[in-house]
Amino acid sequence: MTGIRRIASDGPWEESIGYSRAVELPNGLVLVSGCTSVVNGQIAAGGPYDQAVTAFGVAIDALKELGLGVEDVVRTRMYITHARDVDDVGRAHKALFDTVRPATSMIIVAGFIDPSLVVEVEVEAYRGDPA
Repeated sequence: MTGIRRIASDGPWEESIGYSRAVELPNGLVLVSGCTSVVNGQIAAGGPYDQAVTAFGVAIDALKELGLGVEDVVRTRMYITHARDVDDVGRAHKALFDTVRPATSMIIVAGFIDPSLVVEVEVEAYRGDPA
């Protein structure tokens, strides 16, 4: 399929697993892979709120590489390892997306690739018709 743009990052698993940080389709839909609080190959310290803020920051940085921003986000997914983290992760989401109000899901999962990670997020954005 032509017209697909792929953005890479410095994610430690990107090469070994074989994925792109973000993919933009010709119809303007942009899919951002699951993002955690890994920055420059290191897991950033912090609890669920801090990890969520960092993970969303990683996703938004990928969107910026494609010329998009928070206002273009139409869907988010938050994966957490503990129900007790719903409020903290939700607060991080609200701080970033309160005026945007994307469709969203928060899902409790068994765990992540590294046990010190407690949050992973996915973001979808849409580049509307410029006309």
